[in-house]
Amino acid sequence: MTESRLIEFADNLEEIMPVLMKKFARYQVSELSQSQITLPQFLILNCLAHSGESKMKDLAAFMHVTTAAMTGIVDRLVRDGYLKRLYDSQDRRIIKADLTVKGKELLSKIRQQRRKLVIKVFSKISDQDRRDYLRILRQISEVLTEEKPAS
Repeated sequence: MTESRLIEFADNLEEIMPVLMKKFARYQVSELSQSQITLPQFLILNCLAHSGESKMKDLAAFMHVTTAAMTGIVDRLVRDGYLKRLYDSQDRRIIKADLTVKGKELLSKIRQQRRKLVIKVFSKISDQDRRDYLRILRQISEVLTEEKPAS
């Protein structure tokens, strides 16, 4: 692709992405507000669902926040019954967080709502286009995962 075509592509993407993000975010915020959790809280619940119990410092690194900020997020999730704290029997300074049954149920509910939205949107797109879309998203994910963030 020539540089001028890449610039045109970037300009088109710049026009389309905010619309997509806004529309999907509207649904996301609606789902989360119904559950009365914030996006950072949801991200932590989702992270724990994938990785299992995790140390507070690892969760803080995942979210790119301080451990003090992470403590505040986790405090609210514990208070609301979505997480539990686990203390290391060898070293009480090591604190881990894990999902409770209520946290797992909340994630399941949100995932079902998201699945309905995806089915609603992508049912209007051909099977081949859906496969191509996933293939491209995977490639983009790989590129972004390989890159180091700018300092």
